[in-house]
Amino acid sequence: MRRAVVDTNVLLVANSDHADISEECVITCIEALDSLRRAGVTVIDDEWHILSEYHHKLNPNRGQPGPGDVFLKHLLRQQANPRHVAEVSVTESADDWFEEFPDHALQREFDPPDRKFIAVAAADAENPPILQAADCKWLNWWQPLSQAGVHFRFVCPDDVGRFYAQKFPDQTMPEFPPDE
Repeated sequence: MRRAVVDTNVLLVANSDHADISEECVITCIEALDSLRRAGVTVIDDEWHILSEYHHKLNPNRGQPGPGDVFLKHLLRQQANPRHVAEVSVTESADDWFEEFPDHALQREFDPPDRKFIAVAAADAENPPILQAADCKWLNWWQPLSQAGVHFRFVCPDDVGRFYAQKFPDQTMPEFPPDE
């Protein structure tokens, strides 16, 4: 893994702070964060939209930090180091509405707090994938966003598939994106 945008749920799953997640998914998220921390670049925005959400949901200063907390602490310490963190500019023209989001009609369907991840990935010239752990709704959107140049890596496809089947029992589960 060289470069990625990381959805908050990857950090929360790594901390075992997500209901109904498999132990395999927890381990996979920990490994993904560790790989990115050791040998990758995490892409964030320069206005702290992503870091603020991480900081709101995690605690890098707790006595026994979880792997997600450790990852946040790494980002805070390495924020000025381009070998570990890349910052891109995004334009928030209204609350949780980003001009860099490549499909404004689709942006309306997204949960407002998730839009920043798409905008940051779209704003980065190197087209990093977005690491996604457990939000099954993203399965419905990866194909149109991929056509617009935004790519995804579902870290826990078995859990996402199970959640999708529970949430949308009358729908056929979409395909997962190919591994890149």
